[in-house]
Amino acid sequence: MKAIVQDVYGPADVLQLRDIDQPPAGDDEVLVRVRAAGVDPGVWHLMTGHPYLVRAFGFGLRRPKVPVRGVDLAGVVEAVGAAVTDLRPGDEVYGVCESGSYAEYATARRQRLAHKPANTTFEQAAVAPISGVTALQAVRDCAGVRPGQQVMVIGAAGGVGSFAVQIAKAYGATVTGVCSTGKADLVRSLGADDIIDYTRHEIDRNGARYDVLIDTAGNRPLRLLRRALRPRGTLVLVGGENGGGPLLGGFDRGMLRAPLLSMVTRQRLRNLIAKVRAADLDELRRHIESGAVTPVIDRTYPLSAAPDAIRHVAAGHARGKVVVTV
Repeated sequence: MKAIVQDVYGPADVLQLRDIDQPPAGDDEVLVRVRAAGVDPGVWHLMTGHPYLVRAFGFGLRRPKVPVRGVDLAGVVEAVGAAVTDLRPGDEVYGVCESGSYAEYATARRQRLAHKPANTTFEQAAVAPISGVTALQAVRDCAGVRPGQQVMVIGAAGGVGSFAVQIAKAYGATVTGVCSTGKADLVRSLGADDIIDYTRHEIDRNGARYDVLIDTAGNRPLRLLRRALRPRGTLVLVGGENGGGPLLGGFDRGMLRAPLLSMVTRQRLRNLIAKVRAADLDELRRHIESGAVTPVIDRTYPLSAAPDAIRHVAAGHARGKVVVTV
């Protein structure tokens, strides 16, 4: 089968389109014929091995343990392991895989797959698992968003942010989206009640009025974020794409500084490391099928151009999500 493979950590230039063996499916795994695969900042981290914290998480100290890139996928079940009883060949599924999704076939554990939303294309479904579930867990679990609350989403036009705006609205919140001038119309179309254009105003322009602040951008200091938050509000930090050193990158803000600061403030400062589970994929599917959430696709690339897709996401210009078709 054809796949996008790398032997060493590095920039997108290290990726190659090769013919490799089809991965075998274990007893509790599903072999999926990939139709589309999502591109998110996590793919860049696994490709470059930066920050070094990524390598320490078990992805390979000297070289990638899994050579095929990509995690999100949507496709058709080709075969199932002996312990899988509720999926069968021909079922359309979406989720995350272990073997790499920038390939014609991929294997995934059953508990990390769900039936694809019936009203989406494979491309739309493929960009939803990581970003959509992360947004769901940020809104529902970390923040506990309730009807009538004031919620700010920083990076509202991005992958996680575009889902977070829609999910927070589905939970009955009043949502302010933070984005650049050129992305304001998109964020309004997602349901945002107000927009803060960060090229003109800072997020604390309205004072401490927000019950929940979900920061997906990763580059504002905690003191600034807290100024926009009510005294007992909740800050959810998602990712850490900017700043920091080579060891932790921008993740030190959520993994170190926020927990320490939480000990001396009434505000709840939470760091989210999402885990994609079938139950959450099912809930996300219900939101999508109801029309409350629609995956936003910025660009589509063929498998052979996956390196260009990763470069585009890494540059930070994507409106919504980027997808690779197989």
